Amino acid sequence: MTCSIRKWKLSDAKDLAVVCSNKKVQDNLRDGLPYPYTEQDGVDFISAMLAADENETFAFAITVDDKVVGSIGVFRQANIHRQTAELGYYIAEEYWGKGIMTKTVNLICNYVFDNSDIIRIFAEPFAYNAASCRVLEKAGFQYEGTLRKNAVKNGKVIDMKMYALLKGHASTRKDVGV
Repeated sequence: MTCSIRKWKLSDAKDLAVVCSNKKVQDNLRDGLPYPYTEQDGVDFISAMLAADENETFAFAITVDDKVVGSIGVFRQANIHRQTAELGYYIAEEYWGKGIMTKTVNLICNYVFDNSDIIRIFAEPFAYNAASCRVLEKAGFQYEGTLRKNAVKNGKVIDMKMYALLKGHASTRKDVGV
């Protein structure tokens, strides 16, 4: 099993729709994705990612053996936070627990730090998502605290955790996780 990240292609929309139409995947993401997620939704998302400023949005497909199985992106913040970026990701349920996400987090962080002036990448997983928190920890992110009652997801007020990775502290291992 070979996993990697690559730029999106419009032809990835069908595979993306399959991944995003899983309620368990969507339960760990912010609101805003349609459910069920259609191939047209995938085309719209991929088109937006391809049109985005490449110095502001670092968006990639996650692939396993050349098949799209998820999405990962780093998004530059604004104003005084312009050298800070937020990490977001998801992967198809059948690939959970296989180390793929840890590897792709390392790949994208190394890419962003090597190809931009970003000095800090952060992520805010839901506190109940222990697997996502573990991915970040394995990728070298430091836990910075709990954001209490920070979100409403599926009608429940929930905590989120803050993790960050600083430039110069990123893992240089390319083989992490898989």
